Amino acid sequence: MKELIQLGNVNGYLAKPESTGPFPAVIVIQEWWGLDAQTKSIADRFAAQGYLAFAPDLYHGELAQLGDGDTAMKLVQKYGPSAAKELETVFDALKSLPECNGKIGSVGFCFGGRMSLALSTLRPVDAVCTFYGGGMQTIFDQLRANLKAPVLGLFGDADASIPAGTVEEFDKLLDEVGVEHEIIMYPNSGHAFFRDSDPSVFIPEASKDAWERATKFFAKHLI
Repeated sequence: MKELIQLGNVNGYLAKPESTGPFPAVIVIQEWWGLDAQTKSIADRFAAQGYLAFAPDLYHGELAQLGDGDTAMKLVQKYGPSAAKELETVFDALKSLPECNGKIGSVGFCFGGRMSLALSTLRPVDAVCTFYGGGMQTIFDQLRANLKAPVLGLFGDADASIPAGTVEEFDKLLDEVGVEHEIIMYPNSGHAFFRDSDPSVFIPEASKDAWERATKFFAKHLI
């Protein structure tokens, strides 16, 4: 079952399993393009795995076309500063739904990968996954001070959008914090290797492995 609803003060796309709940939930956070068909398809995939999956529209109806980086940058600058706080309201509202069993994970991609981590410093997320979290180094101090959830980080070794050494620093930070974590670096894979709707970046082998790892990770911590 799929529907557009508002959770907290944010509209978004809710995908539900066909079976009877309550279910564990996953917040699926968009790339910097916005809440597009790709993001909704990932929510559908999680729903098929038995999760209540909500993809919030952090751009409030605005969307950048794939490849239009100038518009995407403007939207990030416009909505990014309020995104983490909005995700807090999404978390609270999702947790209160009768279809939710109280367990909530978060997963995000690019901009959403950073927001997934940011949410985990603000609310008691049960498991946090980041796919090539763009700009995550800007919240390392917050993570060091407040992160308590287990983390799965998935990155490509040819991702030019993440500064050299950032993933290694992230892994070291997680060691220092002492949370359960796994960091995977896929060879010959660039940014957005999971985006199967874009042949120019999609890496099938890395994507398949990343999905298997993500679903096993959430099954361990949410089910």
